[in-house]
Amino acid sequence: MATQKSTPVPDAPAAERPHPDATRRSQRSRQAIYDAALALVGEVGYPKTTIEGIAARAGVGKQTIYRWWSSKADVLLEAFLDLGDRLVEAHGAEAYTIPDTGDVAADLKTVLRATVDELRDPRFEAPYRALAAEGVVNEELGRTLVTRLLEPSLQLHADRLRAAQRAGQVRQDIDPRIALELFVSPLAQRWLQHTGPFSHAYTDTLVDYALHGLAPR
Repeated sequence: MATQKSTPVPDAPAAERPHPDATRRSQRSRQAIYDAALALVGEVGYPKTTIEGIAARAGVGKQTIYRWWSSKADVLLEAFLDLGDRLVEAHGAEAYTIPDTGDVAADLKTVLRATVDELRDPRFEAPYRALAAEGVVNEELGRTLVTRLLEPSLQLHADRLRAAQRAGQVRQDIDPRIALELFVSPLAQRWLQHTGPFSHAYTDTLVDYALHGLAPR
């Protein structure tokens, strides 16, 4: 019995062939770079972290990194912001808001305790310290850090104090943006400079001092 020859199927036109998803591949590379930058800063510290090291850890060429960022500080900042976005997605936006239970002292203590826990989280601590230190000498990075990372949090504190003003719980003549520094700034200083215990008890005391002052009652 003769074997029937199969008719060869012509190649599909180039326009009809499936193409790799360049956007998806690009996002995978970006995520690998973010993860590599955060991991290296935690393992070897910011000074020893390099673009070459990040590229090797992420499995990409360093030219890929330089195509998207101009420095390791820019890479780390974007990686840190991405980490925050992923945690918001995982835990819900309400985890990053200030509650309004009607008790301003309790609400501020709750959010500052959560801040302590976050800043002591190894995922956050090393990259955040690196960015804070670099932002002191790199003015452009420092402004970006304030605008994209700190300002949204400061605005939440100011909004909560304004609500307390409306409720008659704090003086009407205070400037909320100055008032919030009475507990936010000391907290940041103690964390950055290791000037004392960094604990929930400390933040509770900050709120009490800020709301009630130092004069005898």
